Amino acid sequence: MTVVQTGRYSKYIRPISILIDLMVIAILSFFVFKELVANTLLFVFYQYLGWSLIAFSIKFYDVYRFTPPVVIASKIFQQIILFLLIVIAFFPFSRHAIFEQRAIAIFAFSIIVLISIFKFLLFFYLKKYRIITGSNYRNAIIIGFTPEAIRLKDLFETRKDYGYRFLGFFSDKKENQEIKGKLEDLKPFVLANSVDEIYCSLHEVSNNYLKELIDFAYENNKGIKFIPDTKEIFSKNLKIDYYDLFPVLSLKQTILNEPAIKILKRFFDILFSILVIVFLLSWIYPLLGILIKLESKGPVFFKQGRPGIDENEFICYKFRSMKMNKTTEKEASKDDPRVTAIGKFMRKTSIDELPQFVNVLLGDMSVVGPRPHLWSQNKEYGKKLKKYIIRHSVKPGITGLAQVSGFRGEITTERDMVNRIKFDVFYIENWSLILDLKIISQTVINIFKGDKKAY
Repeated sequence: MTVVQTGRYSKYIRPISILIDLMVIAILSFFVFKELVANTLLFVFYQYLGWSLIAFSIKFYDVYRFTPPVVIASKIFQQIILFLLIVIAFFPFSRHAIFEQRAIAIFAFSIIVLISIFKFLLFFYLKKYRIITGSNYRNAIIIGFTPEAIRLKDLFETRKDYGYRFLGFFSDKKENQEIKGKLEDLKPFVLANSVDEIYCSLHEVSNNYLKELIDFAYENNKGIKFIPDTKEIFSKNLKIDYYDLFPVLSLKQTILNEPAIKILKRFFDILFSILVIVFLLSWIYPLLGILIKLESKGPVFFKQGRPGIDENEFICYKFRSMKMNKTTEKEASKDDPRVTAIGKFMRKTSIDELPQFVNVLLGDMSVVGPRPHLWSQNKEYGKKLKKYIIRHSVKPGITGLAQVSGFRGEITTERDMVNRIKFDVFYIENWSLILDLKIISQTVINIFKGDKKAY
């Protein structure tokens, strides 16, 4: 049986929630503190910074379909109390702000009421919408037929507001009409039926199979969670969630999936790309445009579809460095006859990549991340190499750890791509802002020093 995948709006929930909260803060600040604070815009920016730091610290936006309302209420209470302390702390250190108890009281009452209303309305509306329309369901299977596994299945079926569609059990140890198949049948079933999450009873599987299963889930972008029916499952790499009163363990995700980190990285991308566009691209573009046009016929920019985040295609921009040809899906090689004289210079110095800062500004790319491959490479190596698909869990970058580590340019052997993937996965799993800055610095050094693989 093939299950039709319904529409998915999960990725928009957190951004919408964050946007609503920031709008509430800004509007209230302009109404309440307009006459008390000389520079209201600066005050709002200060509040945004404080709100973001607190939200990141207490994981304010980590609210899921199974999060109990009492936990949401607790998060709101912590967030707003700490936020109000930061707001009050602004006044003693500002010469151009007047502290007024009545204004603080109005602001505090208003923000508590409005944030709470919007938070709970969004939470309960989405649950109701999911039940009525059948949208945004997650397909789930369970490995094992233990009492705990059966309890979890019953929870999926009784708590429709959680939004899970249970597709069946898999087990080698039990026989029952509810069991879909053996463990050997699981992987084909997962791929054929668009399964989103695999719940595993560790009592059911061997350590070798568990490792293999985790790799399979990782490579195919499937969630994997564990049913705690043994004492040997707790480790620093696991986090615990409660579905009602039922505990479920899952592997910790990369920090790049954290909402606060996404905002930080996006803010850095926008700021950095604006600086490059204004101070570099604005004057390099007309100069290179003339040289490109003089040497060969065709447009100044080369536009090509590339696989981006979640393998969604985006149009990647570059300065055209080749003569017009019909082999754009063929990677450039050393002494490639398609490359023009000005093109050789641009490719050697990576100047041809500068228009991709427009891609960054549009949100298709990041300054640092795995380089976007050709679609032909994506299809070829996506089937061959483990963990290749992990590259698509984040936005592609103009530069990346693999490129500054010596693995850029032409792919001549499968080993070249394997090394790229290793560095890309390491970057995704160990991201930090410091690492991004190091990669950018090394990229600039390599541009001036030259790279023998840049052709």
